[in-house]
Amino acid sequence: MTKTGLTVARLVEGGAELADEIGFEQLTGAAVARRFNVRLASLYSHVKNLDALKCQIALFALRQLADAATEAIAGRAGKDALWALADVHRDYAHRHPGRFAAARYQLAPELAAASAGPQLAQLSRAVLRGYALPEAEQVHAIRFLGSFFMGYATLELSTAFAHSAPDAETSWRRSLEALHVALQHWPSSPDAL
Repeated sequence: MTKTGLTVARLVEGGAELADEIGFEQLTGAAVARRFNVRLASLYSHVKNLDALKCQIALFALRQLADAATEAIAGRAGKDALWALADVHRDYAHRHPGRFAAARYQLAPELAAASAGPQLAQLSRAVLRGYALPEAEQVHAIRFLGSFFMGYATLELSTAFAHSAPDAETSWRRSLEALHVALQHWPSSPDAL
């Protein structure tokens, strides 16, 4: 049975929605096929296999996140830009937990290079222009920011912060202030010591 109008784009969007509902790790070809009321074989006539579908969902999520980040930091600098970029990641994780997980799916190097991932790195680099970081240190700072954004959101989504006061929002704001201070006082390069 073939569903009229079924396209790769519809499968990716539907798969992303399903990932948000059940979790990206639990996403299966059979679950996506059920969502579209098609047989698994019909699903795989549009995408090669589950890995190919997950790669497409990852690309979709990265594009959405990069577009939201671009809009959020436009016209901002320094602390305002940092907080806007951070909030975009956290908000995206809350609205689309499955897609947020998909954005970390391991892609083949050529696919990763052509994705919106490099754009997200460039947006982080743009935020870092508001700080006096040497260019050689920027990759470390980008990884530092990405680790914080991903780690905080992942822990928060798993309810790790729900069992004690203050609330996660208060800790988020305090942590962003600490990130701002850390970037203002970034340590010298080990080669400069």
